[in-house]
Amino acid sequence: MENFSEWFHDILEEAQITDSRYPIKGMSVWLPYGFQIRKHTLNVYKDLMDVDHDEVLFPMLIPEAELAKEGIHVKGFEDEVYWVTHGGKTELNEKLAIRPTSETSMYPMFSLWVRSHIDLPIKQYQVVNTFRYETKHTRPLIRVREITTFAEAHTVHSSAEECKEQTDESVRIYKAIFDSMGIPYLISKRPEWDKFPGAEYTMAFDTIMPDGKTLQIGTCHNLGTTFAKTFDITFENKEGEHEYAYQTCYGISDRVIAAAIAAHGDEKGLVLPPKIAPKHITIIPIIFKDGAEEVMAKCSEVKEALQAKGIRVQMDTRDIRPGKKFYDWELKGTPLRFELGPRDLKNNIAIIGRRDTGEKIEVNLDDDIAEIVSNLLTSIETDLKAKAWAKLEESVVTVESLDEVAPAVEDEKVVQFYWCGDEECGQAIEEETNVDVLGLREENIETDKVCPHCGKPAKHLALMAKTY
Repeated sequence: MENFSEWFHDILEEAQITDSRYPIKGMSVWLPYGFQIRKHTLNVYKDLMDVDHDEVLFPMLIPEAELAKEGIHVKGFEDEVYWVTHGGKTELNEKLAIRPTSETSMYPMFSLWVRSHIDLPIKQYQVVNTFRYETKHTRPLIRVREITTFAEAHTVHSSAEECKEQTDESVRIYKAIFDSMGIPYLISKRPEWDKFPGAEYTMAFDTIMPDGKTLQIGTCHNLGTTFAKTFDITFENKEGEHEYAYQTCYGISDRVIAAAIAAHGDEKGLVLPPKIAPKHITIIPIIFKDGAEEVMAKCSEVKEALQAKGIRVQMDTRDIRPGKKFYDWELKGTPLRFELGPRDLKNNIAIIGRRDTGEKIEVNLDDDIAEIVSNLLTSIETDLKAKAWAKLEESVVTVESLDEVAPAVEDEKVVQFYWCGDEECGQAIEEETNVDVLGLREENIETDKVCPHCGKPAKHLALMAKTY
């Protein structure tokens, strides 16, 4: 893709996903087609979370005193918080923060709910809007001031072991989410200076965008007892002693949708994975004066058969040329297109077109069309994922000298390097190369390699990239 940034901006508008003309910078409107994509993305998320999490909804406003309790955490957000200072014309006695994230909203309530080890674990999630006063250049879905699809989970546990197990489980959940959408990812343990404020450690998912920059699409945080000590979340253990609870949190956002759009799109527009496509197949009757009624009747029959099998289907009956319909649904990325005209009907055949490959498949109308379509959707899902992963793997290069970093990044690659793990050394590498250290891809490896900056024995395999 020649100019990804321009393509991405244009496709959001042309495919009617969002409208960024809302009169507040960094806030956009979800249009009906885009909202359907968002809905199906959230369905993927909720289906996985509902297995053993409970969905909840907490208030958006947070008292300043609660936000201020967790100093380390607040420091990570202090320049980004929106404040409510008045109720009508009356100045409030205490400022209220508009949720930048939900720890300081949820955890005071957890402290009221948790009394004994039998109350644990707690596993809750919510899908909410969060607000951050983003000062960098805003981009719809990628860098915004209102995150409209903030899906966050928060858990409470009785031991450090269970807490770590839940963090590992959250990584597995996110793998399943991204795999179902064909989004390739790099998993890394964030360096100390870039972990979530207050966390013991942060595991992050990044995908590589078509311009070579990485986009963080999901994070999983082991919080240890940091927030429990601040918000007094304690429980009585089996021995009758009181101790602090252990916590995790993990979240994804609108960026997941941006990643799916970027991973699969092409010069013709969107290529949507079946899981999140508003419709799996568009039926396009090709109408002439002769045979119009018969074609429409057959198309309706096929539509009903597909719907009966749970396939999301639409029939485009607009009074415009078939070519314009083909163009529109290519642009909007519908996985399959079903074409039927009078001559096709006479020959008892129809054409099914694949959006991802452009392949046109002739099918017999006596065949089980629903089964054919279902199999094609599975094939599309598999092929999109394989193609996206192959591209990601080609985009990661290993370097042994910092002199190799700039040319690699210029070539739109993500850099893999052997690192000693020292924090000062890592920050010096970032300063010298002007490229971000994403984190550790593999920890505590056995190797004879040395750190490219300090020359000490390497302990880890780490990643570097230009980031959004």
